[in-house]
Amino acid sequence: MQNIHIFDTTLRDGEQSPGVNLNQLEKLEIARQLERFGVNVMEAGFPASSQGDFEAVRTIARTVRNVSIAGLSRATKNDIDTSWEALKEAEAPRLHLFIATSPIHMTYKLKKSPEQVTQLAVDMVRYAKAKFPQIEWSAEDASRSDLDFLVQIIEKVIDAGATVINLPDTVGYATPAEYGRMFRYVKENVRNIDKAILSAHCHDDLGLAMANSLAAIENGATQVEGTINGIGERAGNAALEEFAVALGIRKDQFPFSTGLNLKEIKRTSDLVRKLTGMPIAPNKAVVGQNAFAHESGIHQDGVLKHPQTYEIINPSMVGIESNELVLGKHSGRHAFKEKIERLGFSLTEEKSEEAFRQFKSLTDRKKEVTDEDLFTILTDIQTAVSDVKKYELLAYQVQSGSINLPTATVALTTPDGMRTETARTGKGPVEALYNTLEALIKEEIHLTKYQLSSVGQGRDALAEVHVKMIVNELPVSGRGSSHDVLEASAKAFLNAVNRVFYGQTTKVLQTANS
Repeated sequence: MQNIHIFDTTLRDGEQSPGVNLNQLEKLEIARQLERFGVNVMEAGFPASSQGDFEAVRTIARTVRNVSIAGLSRATKNDIDTSWEALKEAEAPRLHLFIATSPIHMTYKLKKSPEQVTQLAVDMVRYAKAKFPQIEWSAEDASRSDLDFLVQIIEKVIDAGATVINLPDTVGYATPAEYGRMFRYVKENVRNIDKAILSAHCHDDLGLAMANSLAAIENGATQVEGTINGIGERAGNAALEEFAVALGIRKDQFPFSTGLNLKEIKRTSDLVRKLTGMPIAPNKAVVGQNAFAHESGIHQDGVLKHPQTYEIINPSMVGIESNELVLGKHSGRHAFKEKIERLGFSLTEEKSEEAFRQFKSLTDRKKEVTDEDLFTILTDIQTAVSDVKKYELLAYQVQSGSINLPTATVALTTPDGMRTETARTGKGPVEALYNTLEALIKEEIHLTKYQLSSVGQGRDALAEVHVKMIVNELPVSGRGSSHDVLEASAKAFLNAVNRVFYGQTTKVLQTANS
């Protein structure tokens, strides 16, 4: 079976999703999980877009050793040089260099002729080749480009040193027949195509990203690009977990393989969902909450008699197991440490002790502690930033009811170490709490989104809150979890505000691409 390389762009194209803003530790945690998942290439970011993104890409390049680390670059020497500085310590550094090739992009965005675009592409690939051993060149908006022009420019950039040719459906416009035909035409007409890998990068604006990705590999592509949970700009990218499972289930139609560890799908999906704050639709393929649920009586009867009557994917194939309640209030540190390792976390001694303390606190209030609960605790601790000045919650109290005016009292420590407290009212308890926090914090704050969900099921489930805010004109996101909805809300609010002090906000400039 032919092997398909997997190029993951969750940390670059995925992070370009509106409202998603990962700090350096969060990016690193996702990167480590993508390494466990088994991707071949990881696009860690766009180094020239901001200092924060540069630092995050450099940290990932220094840390993750079993995956080729890529950085995005426009066709400018400054972008290429910045990407090299971020990636030069990687085990297998790769530059992802792009320039638009469609008539509409060349005319209105680049304001260049096809000849000028070709010359710029060749010059920049040749310049980058002096630094990078691997160069992926992308023809932005390839699916709306003239095929003969694509053939000409591809031949020239391969001669200049490009080792991967990416033909993205940048705006999700192509149909599977059109997209597949483009790859076949390039494969048959580019004289030196044997010197490069053909790659597919599909967006989901018309819901065709998965179908187009499959059409590409049927017509000569040997690399597929996508994101976890299909996140990305506008309607998102091809979902890598769906692509991998489709190849696994339908080997009769798609005689291809990947090196992905499918049992890591659920954990990878959960981690990306939690850290990005982007919920997964219950009916989403492979990882949605209802993907393996059967409510219809006919379906339930069939599954009980034989699972494959209505269940073509075994849940264990993607790492979905029943939550065994193996830890409780009498569990010790040794058992807890083993559980941490089983869940795929590697914590420092200090963070491990903090996780154990929070676990013990949880068992005092929640009789049944599930893997989902532990995953939430461990993720929060692993991605927490320490040794920085920030606002910290000391105490809060909220009074509310059908005949009372909701009132919140909050005490905080400020970044300069001072204690401050006050009280405010609101139309509801959360608004009262947030009005009070705003009154205590000097920064200019505008809340744009508040999202509440539960971790697991039952009345004693943990609450998880995600918020999106504008703090001092900078878009940030925050998250918090607790048994108490109001405490989770306060934690999420402060987590967002404190990101301004972390100096790790990575998404400042988003201009690109495929």
